[in-house]
Amino acid sequence: MTTDQIIFFLILGCVFLLFVWGRWRYDFIAFGALLASVFAGLVSSEIAFSGFSHPAVITVASVLIISRGIAVSGAIDRIAHIVVPPVKSLALQIGCMSGFAALLSAIMNNVAALALLMPATIESAKNAKRSPALLLMPLSFGSILGGLITLIGTPPNIVIGSYRQDALGEPFSMFDFAPVGGVIALVGVIYLALIGWRLLPKERQSNAVTDELFDIDNYTSEVVVKGDSAVIGMKLSEFSRLAKEQDVIVVDFVRNHQPLGLRKSATLIKEKDCLIVVATPKDLDGFTNKNSLELKGQDEEGKGIFSVSDAMMMEAVISSDSRLIGRESGDIRLKSRYGLNLLGVSRQGKTIRKRLHKVIFQAGDILLLQGDDCMPDALAKFKLLPLESRDIQIGKRSHAWLAIGLLAFALILTATGTFGLTICLAIAAFGMVATSIVPLRDVYDSIDWPVLVLVGAMIPIGGALETTGSTTLITDFILSVSEGYSPVIVLLLLFIITMTLSDIMNNVATAVMMAPIGVALATALDVNPDTFLMAVAVSSSCAFLTPIGHKNNALVMGPGGYEFGDYWRVGLPLEVIITCVAIPMILLVWPLT
Repeated sequence: MTTDQIIFFLILGCVFLLFVWGRWRYDFIAFGALLASVFAGLVSSEIAFSGFSHPAVITVASVLIISRGIAVSGAIDRIAHIVVPPVKSLALQIGCMSGFAALLSAIMNNVAALALLMPATIESAKNAKRSPALLLMPLSFGSILGGLITLIGTPPNIVIGSYRQDALGEPFSMFDFAPVGGVIALVGVIYLALIGWRLLPKERQSNAVTDELFDIDNYTSEVVVKGDSAVIGMKLSEFSRLAKEQDVIVVDFVRNHQPLGLRKSATLIKEKDCLIVVATPKDLDGFTNKNSLELKGQDEEGKGIFSVSDAMMMEAVISSDSRLIGRESGDIRLKSRYGLNLLGVSRQGKTIRKRLHKVIFQAGDILLLQGDDCMPDALAKFKLLPLESRDIQIGKRSHAWLAIGLLAFALILTATGTFGLTICLAIAAFGMVATSIVPLRDVYDSIDWPVLVLVGAMIPIGGALETTGSTTLITDFILSVSEGYSPVIVLLLLFIITMTLSDIMNNVATAVMMAPIGVALATALDVNPDTFLMAVAVSSSCAFLTPIGHKNNALVMGPGGYEFGDYWRVGLPLEVIITCVAIPMILLVWPLT
């Protein structure tokens, strides 16, 4: 092993560990790895940023703008409630819902597809008096499966398609993925409808939703004692018992902005005392009204803002690429800058004992927010996914067919070979903006910049994988492990390794790293490289074992009330089924010879 290879594997190991750690965002990690590779001489400074001009970056950006156009045009909202009705048969409801998510993800970004369907799915669960946990994980998995069907369904497919052009001289076309991906998606949806939901723990299956707010989980909130409250003069221990009888848990006591804890149980409650409580929205509302307590919002100084009745309330979940992650709520000044009043924070499996303005946000947190008509714009700015159904935007109804037409036009241009895929999608994205389906002011908000930075940074690193000879080293290791076995076993081994990596690190990074290894293995075995590239494409997009493997899994964790182990329960059998279906289908459609 050469010095360059040792340094490269050290950098790659650090990237892997940082991805798993999850403290830093993946685009920052990838960009840091790129700079480290340049500093170590593994990547030439002249080509360090060449990845940002790669067609894959433009393709991903265009797909995201097109997805935004389809979403805001109302084309999906019109049929979402028809496709996910609160039918009596749970299997039928899950099949319809996850199947539609898969179809939708085939033509648009799968995160956007989930964002469109989640509110309707939660409403459907509420109307059917079912737990949202029964529906949201199948919805997430269905949207991931649908991305396997087309080139634009998921970024790893775009990366693999572009890599094929670099390695073999011609990219994969739009529907080259469909024969294999379509069968896998169909089998996966059937599994989710008939078996998958049954593997969830009983407590997740029985948590029915019947309240006006979704009652998904308990919120940590602050209540203030008003001057006419009957609890004034009551001992802190007595107040805690009273709260418990009304299904509210007191976790801290604050006087004059100083948290004092609950140890001094004989302390008498006074006017303007603040208490940190944990409760569902419904129980919290009843508790404050019954005891003349004021539910307190937070500005940057932790002071109350206005009462709950003054404006609309909404629940929203923090996406994995939100600007809020890792920041204190008080530092962001949600109220003064953006008109959002934070009333509560729900974090699955954890009790938050801090005051709201001291809470550090995490991906998957559910926020109980209050605001005015500008709330949707503020939620979009921070990449918060609303959990209530939204009406079709006024003025956009007439654009539904136009948005679909622009996408269809791009696909026709691609199919006829008039232009390459990147140009065709760029034309459709430009059309979305030119016709004001996506307003010019919203164009850059439509793009998931961390994904673009990740792709642009990882492409040169993928090149270093080959120039340092690391690809050959890894290939020789895999071949030595599978020595004496047929190429099918090597293909299976590559599939399993890639799928495992995708469960614990970003799927785009997985595709970038494993694509050259797949081609090298095919070359060494003197078989069809397309077989191995397709195996990498499928396996790098199948992240079902953890909530960190794919954004969609993280998004449904809080609203569904899931724990980390729930993904293993449902996801492991699904990955086994996918492996058993994918390998024969890949060999059938893309034979080794």
